[in-house]
Amino acid sequence: MIETWNVTIPELTGKEARKAYLYLPDSYWEDEGRRYPVLYMFDGHNVFFDQDATYGKSWGMGAYMDATRTQAIVAAVECNHSPDHGRLKEYSPFSFLDPNLGRIAGLGKKTMDWMAFSFKREIDRNYRTLPDREHTWIGGSSMGGLMSLYALLQYNQVFGKAAALSPSLWASAPQIERMILQSEIRPGTVLYMDYGEEELRNHPGMLSNFGRASARLLEKEVLLTCRIIPGGTHCEASWEKQIPFFMNTLMYEK
Repeated sequence: MIETWNVTIPELTGKEARKAYLYLPDSYWEDEGRRYPVLYMFDGHNVFFDQDATYGKSWGMGAYMDATRTQAIVAAVECNHSPDHGRLKEYSPFSFLDPNLGRIAGLGKKTMDWMAFSFKREIDRNYRTLPDREHTWIGGSSMGGLMSLYALLQYNQVFGKAAALSPSLWASAPQIERMILQSEIRPGTVLYMDYGEEELRNHPGMLSNFGRASARLLEKEVLLTCRIIPGGTHCEASWEKQIPFFMNTLMYEK
């Protein structure tokens, strides 16, 4: 079952409404004493329904969860669709200068403060969650993948596991590497991170950025699952194919 409702993020867009999505497994209604881990996701409009997706193709996350009977809640929020680079700004932890886009003012901290301390509190209050960090996860792709990495590192007291698909490490590579080195990572922190073989050509130096970030994460003793996807491209259809891989990483029990 997927519930939808409107939310506002006053710190970012005032009273402007955007859609929130929540997946609940069938067992949620069958076992009223059971509590569930929660996967928070970026770009919520692309997660469940093709009709809501920006390019007409979603991840099909709900269909996967139902088919595999995966026992977790998925909570996702729509991005900022402002033509003034609204999504880039909200999903960037750092301000950066791009030759094609100009200066992007990073509002990632405001986005994550809302998600970690307001949205999560609402979900924990209204649904039977396991609210501890071990059972609180975050995931996304592209700039949402970068934000998932940022959330795991800078909000590690909240999120114990993350899935960063095709993370936009090109946006501010030196700052990202510095962030990894300076982050205080708790033992048992888990990260799935991947990049598509084909999309590596999109940004010069992307492979070396990906390799350096992976090496630094391993130095910080992050439990890292790292993949280059054969034939992988930068689109929802490709990310959908990775769901079994990152969900197995997030759900893996010692």
